[in-house]
Amino acid sequence: MYVHRLATSVVVRAPAKLNLFFELLARRADGFHEIETLMVPIDLFDSLTAAPLDSSRIELACQWAAAGSDGAELGDLPPPEKNLAYRAVALLRHRAGVERGISLSLTKRIPSLAGLGGGSSDAAAALLAANEVWQLKYSRDQLAEVAAELGSDIPFFVHGGPAICRGRGEQITPLSTPLALHFVIVRPPVGLSTSAVYKHSEVPAVPRRVEPLLAALARGDGRQLPELIHNQLEGAADRLSPWIDRVRREFAAQGCLAFQMSGSGSSYFGICRHARHARRVAGRLQSRGIGRVYACRSCN
Repeated sequence: MYVHRLATSVVVRAPAKLNLFFELLARRADGFHEIETLMVPIDLFDSLTAAPLDSSRIELACQWAAAGSDGAELGDLPPPEKNLAYRAVALLRHRAGVERGISLSLTKRIPSLAGLGGGSSDAAAALLAANEVWQLKYSRDQLAEVAAELGSDIPFFVHGGPAICRGRGEQITPLSTPLALHFVIVRPPVGLSTSAVYKHSEVPAVPRRVEPLLAALARGDGRQLPELIHNQLEGAADRLSPWIDRVRREFAAQGCLAFQMSGSGSSYFGICRHARHARRVAGRLQSRGIGRVYACRSCN
């Protein structure tokens, strides 16, 4: 998360994320799952601009960045009051006991229903921006507590940087070793519902652990990545959408170090050897007509 303080406004660049590891550990009594996941922010950004209002209103304007596009391939934009960024600011204002207004302008590049965390990242950006605009002086930990009331991934984006996330996703352990990874991402023409994917997923009898993957990444050992990256949700997503298998087969022919689905899908990513390799793979996949293609790198 990149926060830029200007004379009369605050601009936040809100990154997408990829899940290099995602395991279901147990079903919880509250309907959620206990999870263990390794999440990495990437340089695919939404942009949020926030400025104070003289009134007590919360105003949100949201649009896709692509000129002349209605964003049909990227997902629907909810009405302002249901947008996570709007809801995050409204909740923070309630928690802080203030009645100040704020204007939010959100430019979207991260596709929705994609497992890339776009809505959660926007909500975190809105919390950081409102904290600055209203001069609340909340710490990141305090903002993360507010974030956890709205969604499991939002605290990750508030803290920023690669991290292991546990519990519902709100328990954050930042990685001590920086990551320098290059990716190609495909978002198929059809997204997937997070709730539907979770509903059709099963908790394994013996869950896998993230530590072997962390050790390989620390060593810079790309040879072990195909055996160590993991997403327990991919099987359910595969049953719900034919696009998962189609994109998987496309990646299998590209010479990536490893590849899998991110989050609850429908986006799929490959880990590439370097930036030039990522650009080359992205160009080939773009010609295959399997959705939006992005060449990205990890952000630390």
